[in-house]
Amino acid sequence: MSEVKVNKLTPRTNCGTVTLGDSGDSFTIPSGVTITNNGTQTGFGRTGTVDWQTGSIKTATFTAANGEGYFANTSGGSFTMNLPAGTAGNIVSVVDYTNTFQTNKLTITPNGSQKIGGTNDNAELTTEGQSVTFVYVDDTEGWKNVQDSTSNVVGQAFITASGGNCVSTTPCGSFKIHKFTAPGTFTVSGLSPTPANNEVSYILVGGGGGGGKNRGGGGGAGGFRERKSAVDTYTASPINGAPSITVTAQGYSIVVGGGGAASTGESVRASNGVDSTAFGLTSAGGGGGGGYSGQNDGANGGSGGGAGSSGPSGNPGGTHSGGTGNSPPTSPAQGFNGGQNTRGSQNSGAAGGGGALNIGAEQDTPGTNRGAPIGGSEGGLGGDGGKGATTCITGSPVAYAGGGGGGGSDDFPSCTSADDGGTGGMMGSGATGTTSLAGGGNGGAETNPGIPNDGQNGTANTGGGAGGGAGAQGCGGVGGSGVVIIRYKVG
Repeated sequence: MSEVKVNKLTPRTNCGTVTLGDSGDSFTIPSGVTITNNGTQTGFGRTGTVDWQTGSIKTATFTAANGEGYFANTSGGSFTMNLPAGTAGNIVSVVDYTNTFQTNKLTITPNGSQKIGGTNDNAELTTEGQSVTFVYVDDTEGWKNVQDSTSNVVGQAFITASGGNCVSTTPCGSFKIHKFTAPGTFTVSGLSPTPANNEVSYILVGGGGGGGKNRGGGGGAGGFRERKSAVDTYTASPINGAPSITVTAQGYSIVVGGGGAASTGESVRASNGVDSTAFGLTSAGGGGGGGYSGQNDGANGGSGGGAGSSGPSGNPGGTHSGGTGNSPPTSPAQGFNGGQNTRGSQNSGAAGGGGALNIGAEQDTPGTNRGAPIGGSEGGLGGDGGKGATTCITGSPVAYAGGGGGGGSDDFPSCTSADDGGTGGMMGSGATGTTSLAGGGNGGAETNPGIPNDGQNGTANTGGGAGGGAGAQGCGGVGGSGVVIIRYKVG
């Protein structure tokens, strides 16, 4: 045994190699010794990082190697990363290369009987933009996840978010859409360094009101609110202008209101639709349509319910009011009043529910809304529902929040005529029962003397009001459920 003390080891030839020992030899570095590397090292073991395999993007099932990091592209479908046989200190990383783990998961499988987080079972990566790092600790816990991130360089340029049952990129440009047809959470996990890109566009639509029974009023549309962000490019509705929303990294609770139930009796007003909420804002459910006698007035709501018939023989008639729309008030208005009933005669038709763009029509309204009255002093047509609002927030024009048409009377001048129900919201025919494009259900139309006809339901996820029932005992429809749609820039 001897000790060599020198200040420098230099190869005998220029740029030569110095070899320390022979195969099988061991060199011990005592405690407290510091080795400073100012050059390039290989083979000294991991230092908490991995060698990223940038030249081999993974698109199908593969087996990872110790000390390597991988970019996984699941845009073409889910696949599996098999972990290697682990020993203490082994390290493996993987990144969501295309931000598609939410749609197509990456499954992580342990080697043989080894474990992941103390369990001999697979792990699944299902979060958009996720990146994880596993380190093998021991046989008890196996591979432990020491890093889990849902933020990356790409996601930092724009919003990164998840939630909703329909997530897609529009055909018209670099914008992502989240459509909520049921309650859920809009989760923002990454933000843009440009504040304008963190403002979202949205529509918020409450559930439509139910239709009244037996010459019942049409249900009012659910409240309609829209905001187009400053960086967005789609064509918004005429009532765009709800409060702007700039998101932060958090989860936002989304509530989608259901449609109101039809009236349970001729003297019972139909139920209001349920409110929809998002970002601390509310779109009120539409008002229920009025009944045949008793509760003839329409209910207040996002848009008001239409007034019902003046009532049976012996009823003094009188004026019945449509429900007040934009209740509670917002700016711009989220809806309009339901139609009133001023005929003052027995067995008149009913009025239409209010819509996002205008009031519901009064019963027997001549001209563009309805034809001339039918049935002399008592019979009559139902009034049209108020028009809905059309927006291209999903990439193509869709109308929402049309009011339901009022039910027609049951009194005929002859067996060859019919007292038509009002047209729901926009487009469609009460006589044929065609559902409107804006989601409002058509009022019932009595096609034969003494035979009732039910009002149509409002279209689901449009906030359309339901049609009122026609004739004696014709039932009202159920209001259409609401919807929440969120859109933001991603490129």
